[in-house]
Amino acid sequence: MTSSSIRVAACHVSPVFLDAKRTTRKALGLIHRAVKNKANLVVFPETYIPAFPIWSALRSPPENHDLFKRMAKESVYADGPEIKAIRSAARDLNVMVSIGVSEKVHTSTATLYNSNLIIGGQGEVLVHHRKLMPTFFEKLTWAPGDGFGLRVADTRFGKIGALICGENTNPLARYSLMAQGEQVHISTWPAIWPTRMSNNSDNNNNNKNNNSNPVAKNYDNVAANRTRAAAHCFEAKCFGVLCSGMLGTDAIAAVTSGSYSPQLVSQALEQSQRGATMFLDPTGAPLQGFTVDEDTLERRVTDMLQSSEGILYADLDLDECIEGKQYHDVVGGYQRLDVFRLEVDRSRHDPVNFVEDTLGDDDEDVERSGKGLEEV
Repeated sequence: MTSSSIRVAACHVSPVFLDAKRTTRKALGLIHRAVKNKANLVVFPETYIPAFPIWSALRSPPENHDLFKRMAKESVYADGPEIKAIRSAARDLNVMVSIGVSEKVHTSTATLYNSNLIIGGQGEVLVHHRKLMPTFFEKLTWAPGDGFGLRVADTRFGKIGALICGENTNPLARYSLMAQGEQVHISTWPAIWPTRMSNNSDNNNNNKNNNSNPVAKNYDNVAANRTRAAAHCFEAKCFGVLCSGMLGTDAIAAVTSGSYSPQLVSQALEQSQRGATMFLDPTGAPLQGFTVDEDTLERRVTDMLQSSEGILYADLDLDECIEGKQYHDVVGGYQRLDVFRLEVDRSRHDPVNFVEDTLGDDDEDVERSGKGLEEV
């Protein structure tokens, strides 16, 4: 039985920094809490387990060996105990879960992927996506993924897809999901994403002395994320779930510690604009959500979560995805399929393809008899 209505819970939360087990336990608690508030889909931020490698944006590579080693050790296998625990919770509670992880693989001790898994209400993995291309400083931590995860989960609550952070800028990746009838688009984001480091006092002096050369602005995290997600919602005529992480004090302390410029790094971490968790409707417009007080169960309507942890809920009526398709159905009636053609390779790329010995019984007998003749 299918339903046109779905309640989504977007968790605007921080991990226990570089601690996969404790972060998983926190995620399980949040899933239980969301289900108590009748959520059908619980969404977590980009690489919620075990952390986002923000140190690579603020510290030079030679400073980061220990942090990378911790990241590699605390990253999780797709078939590891952390994911199995979340799948078990999804099955026991009959709820869908979308969670971002830093994924390690059995073929290497240090190759990591920025991954997102969509897990069904029976505990099955519906989509296992690895970010196509790490963005900017992320290349110091993660390897490029592949097209295997460019899939939409066809669930009883509609067709659900997800892309990770900067790949929401990639029109071909987004179109690949649109072309599968996506109705709910999840986009996951880090807590902060600084592109510049500067000393405020120096900036003030520079502005006073040289007004013709103002200090360049840092990355507008909220506007950039909302712009990309809104474009996708308008083009796909789907709902948008933007789920951003939070930066905990434990992360600030760990990234500052051991830095060659601790004051500068701490300042950048403290002052960088925080990402926002929000919902968008199929026109790309903001959609009000609500929070639920744990003690009183009172609802509070709000546009977004940004400065404090919490779970933002929204009830989505997927029938609202229909009307806009009359105007622009870019994968159907408003597309020229005879003019444009897109091919997507959805194979999983492994480091090696071994060809095993496939000798049959008769071949083995011949081989043995041949050896015997040679010996005679």
